[in-house]
Amino acid sequence: MIRRRSIREKLVTIVMSTTAAALTVSLGLVVAYDLRSYQRSLQNDLATQAELVGHMTSAALAFDDPRLARENLSLLRTRPSLRAAALYDEQGALFAWYVAPGEPATFPPSPRKEGRGKEGDDLVLYKPIKENGEVLGTVYLRSENLLVERMRDYLLIAAGVALLALLTAWLLVRRLGHTITAPIAAITGIARDVVATRDYSRRAPRISEDEAADLVDSFNAMLAEIELRTRALESSNREIAREAQERARARQEVMRLNEQLEQRVHERTMQLELANSELELAIEEARAANLAKSAFLSSMSHELRTPLNAILGFAQILSSNAMPTTPEQKMEFSNHILKSGRHLLTLINEILDLAKVEAGALTLSMEAVGLGEVLAECRTMIEPLASTRGIRVLFPDGCLGVQLRADRTRLKQVLLNLLSNAVKYNREGGAVVLDCLDAGPRRLRLSVRDTGMGLESSQVAALFQPFNRLGQEGGTQEGTGIGLVVTRRLVELMGGEIGVTSSPGVGSVFWIELGMEGAPPIAAGVPALPQAHVPQSAAPAAGEAGADADSGGEPRLVLYIEDNPANLKLVQEIVRFRPDLRLLSAPDGHAGLALARSQHPEVILMDLNLPGMSGFEVLAQLRRDPATSAIPAIALTANAMPRDVERGLAAGFDRYLTKPIDIDKFNEAIDGVLAQLG
Repeated sequence: MIRRRSIREKLVTIVMSTTAAALTVSLGLVVAYDLRSYQRSLQNDLATQAELVGHMTSAALAFDDPRLARENLSLLRTRPSLRAAALYDEQGALFAWYVAPGEPATFPPSPRKEGRGKEGDDLVLYKPIKENGEVLGTVYLRSENLLVERMRDYLLIAAGVALLALLTAWLLVRRLGHTITAPIAAITGIARDVVATRDYSRRAPRISEDEAADLVDSFNAMLAEIELRTRALESSNREIAREAQERARARQEVMRLNEQLEQRVHERTMQLELANSELELAIEEARAANLAKSAFLSSMSHELRTPLNAILGFAQILSSNAMPTTPEQKMEFSNHILKSGRHLLTLINEILDLAKVEAGALTLSMEAVGLGEVLAECRTMIEPLASTRGIRVLFPDGCLGVQLRADRTRLKQVLLNLLSNAVKYNREGGAVVLDCLDAGPRRLRLSVRDTGMGLESSQVAALFQPFNRLGQEGGTQEGTGIGLVVTRRLVELMGGEIGVTSSPGVGSVFWIELGMEGAPPIAAGVPALPQAHVPQSAAPAAGEAGADADSGGEPRLVLYIEDNPANLKLVQEIVRFRPDLRLLSAPDGHAGLALARSQHPEVILMDLNLPGMSGFEVLAQLRRDPATSAIPAIALTANAMPRDVERGLAAGFDRYLTKPIDIDKFNEAIDGVLAQLG
């Protein structure tokens, strides 16, 4: 039970609470402001010290003199609060350090970004050392956090001041409080007696001439009015009680009905929300499936049209009487057609495999497969491909007796895909190593390591997307971007896993894990992978095709921006039969922009899928430059979907030609834009 408190006690409580609140706010603000200022002072002092250390040690870093750096750092012993300091060179390696007596000599392995922070209770600071705008290294300082000690002192002072002020306030209110509480206490006593005896004839005494006296008069008048009304109220209480009971019963019935109605409304609302959420999910899934289908069809259309461009283009040249060719040229064009046809056949086969897997129509024959036999067949097929580039292929000897649970044909397809990719994207004279190891209970991991250029983390994340060749679209190695997608699906259908780890400039490791029929011991028998060496390659130079010397007048200059060698060769052959044209070529958008600004061609032909910078970005930069803004641009691309054509024309291309190239339409487009120029 809560103890009843007198007005005097409440008055004391109010005064003490007010005093305590005022003291808390004022002392808190003062302490907070001082602590904040002190913290800034500590941080500024630490930053100043880092700046001085940077100036003192810049010469040591510049001349690679750790001894001089340590001597400079030893001067920090005059700062007792500084516990440790370190210097990192421009590569992030620890160069020199200083540790206060009794402190552990532990430092971060590499510097972090510039700024302040905390390590435990200590303050730390990282600041780069710059000399003439060049970063020589980084200063690391770790200092004792004196803010905690200062805060403890302030708290003790604040507590003492608060206690002294509260004691003074308590003594004053105890001394002066009776002048306010005495009249109120008298009225309280009379009121208590009236309530206890229900004798409304009693009156409170008037003992002062202030607001308390007015309160007494009002209290006595209230007692008189209550006495008159009590009798009338008592007579009507019974009627009121009866009516109240009836209202209570009616209210309970209404509440019961409301509860039932709310329950039914809640149930209907939950059903409606569930139906709406299911509908939204279905709509979102349908929209995502539609977008994925459109993206896949667009990519597939582009990939199919790219080899068809070479096939149909060179076929038009060979079948045209207006474009006579020599036997050497016919042989060259036939080789282009044959190479593109084989690429198209590979692409179609991989698309069919992918379609079967995605549709669930691919049937696997899961059985015990001897790993040694499959590896021997793969070795026979992959070594001739590797030998043409001087690449060594190393197979293991310790896992030849392993029996895997897999489809023999699909397992061989998976391994050949990984091995051929390792050879295809390797460096000249590199190595490919196939290894196997125990990956757990009845599991075997097969890994394929190469010494190629390796992949960035962003490339690894997009590795298993259809038609994504990770920037190799314009490279010398052919590919479709589907093989790894099919490989992953096949491994998953065989109950396995696939993964990849890669380091730029070092190489990549592709691995698969499958179940074993038995678990014989696996012995290591593969030599170590040789250290990769990444050759430095020069930037591709722009090509040029000249006009016929017998042509009349100065030929019109045409710039073709294209990264695919077969497509470039086709356009060069088409332009060769037009003495009124002279062709310049560029392998990417940056080189194309440079040629456009320096050579001022009259027409620009442009592929849209360029490495590094898309055709749309190149067009935007051409239009922003006053020197090239008026040059007509013709899109020549395998993106042939209707929305692709609309997007290209809306972006500002004067004409939009799709691959495979129709030579008549190609010449008509060139003549049309040249006629507009006059």
